Amino acid sequence: MLAEARARLPRVRFLEGDAAHWRAEGADLVFSNAVFHWVPDHLRVIARLAGELPPGGCLAAQMPDNEAEPTHSLMREIAADERFRKKLAGAIAREKIGSLADYDAALSPYCGHVDVWRTVYQHRLENAEAIVAWVEGAGLRPFLAPLTAGERADFLSRYRDAIAKAYPVRPWGGVLLPFPRLFLVAQRAGGQG
Repeated sequence: MLAEARARLPRVRFLEGDAAHWRAEGADLVFSNAVFHWVPDHLRVIARLAGELPPGGCLAAQMPDNEAEPTHSLMREIAADERFRKKLAGAIAREKIGSLADYDAALSPYCGHVDVWRTVYQHRLENAEAIVAWVEGAGLRPFLAPLTAGERADFLSRYRDAIAKAYPVRPWGGVLLPFPRLFLVAQRAGGQG
């Protein structure tokens, strides 16, 4: 992604680093798409990054806020089954997304302008299999990685069946996948913004 961004915007300097430890000093913009929910104690990290921005610098982030959705509660439910419980006891859990007020409180000491909102996108997909394929891109990875090929197949079979029940086929022949996301945009105090 950074190579593509550099090719499109050659006069902009893009920096790469571990989100938990990266420092924002010298950055005018910190942009994060679907990262902070994987970072331990991400509220503290976001506040630290905002505090490191120069006056007028901006922090913009988006995080999936779907841990309560069937796509994610069902993976935890199946992981708790006797067949998988031992291997998946240490499955990586995502960082809990806070309330809108939590992010406002974390950013307000540093930022003169803070916008935080939640949006629920309705993704129109073909069927339950398409939902499973969608979630395999990230959310299911910590649950599938520790399993053998046979265990993975069994887990995915159970998960597909549960997803098909949770997301029934609509009259037009597809399924709707509600996908809540939390957005935040904050500008460091003291700028001309």
